[in-house]
Amino acid sequence: MNSGQTSERVYETLKGQLLRGVFHPGERLDPAMLSVALSSSVTPVRDALNQLTGEGLVETRTGEGFHRPHLTAPDLQDLYRWAEQVMTLAVRGWPRDSARGDVDAPPGLDGAERAAALFLEIGRRSGNLEHGRAIAAINDRLHAVRMVEALALGDDATEMDAIAACLESDRRMLLRLVGGYFRRRARLAHEIVRAAYREA
Repeated sequence: MNSGQTSERVYETLKGQLLRGVFHPGERLDPAMLSVALSSSVTPVRDALNQLTGEGLVETRTGEGFHRPHLTAPDLQDLYRWAEQVMTLAVRGWPRDSARGDVDAPPGLDGAERAAALFLEIGRRSGNLEHGRAIAAINDRLHAVRMVEALALGDDATEMDAIAACLESDRRMLLRLVGGYFRRRARLAHEIVRAAYREA
């Protein structure tokens, strides 16, 4: 395997582990130990960790190396509010004749994957490509949290169904539902953080 393939494999594996919550919030990510687990040299691991730091999925601390970011309620509230703001901009950026797509999520997706797919569709319909990029980054940063949201919020399938139904018909209602989706989570951020640490 050449170095490019190794680097890509290491990056994709580490990102997948971070999204699935394999590492605990605040856990140190030691490149040497990870390189053994990933059957790689340290350099591709360090490169991947630096790239993931740029994406907000890993953080560095002076003299302490790489860590999965700690999860705090105020930080999570900020992220939910940012997500709501970007989604609102994306919906308002839809051209009048925005191309419709299949809003039914593929079968077998868990709640986190379904939310990500639905919000990516909102971004895809915007006339501004940056909305889609920002939503993809937000989805990545929220993925591990979305995996435990149901522990604090209960099942959100009905909420997702309502948002999906409005994609084709009522933008005003869509804005209201998306806003409610993120505001409810921001209000319950302490409970979501507690659930995330209990599951870790």
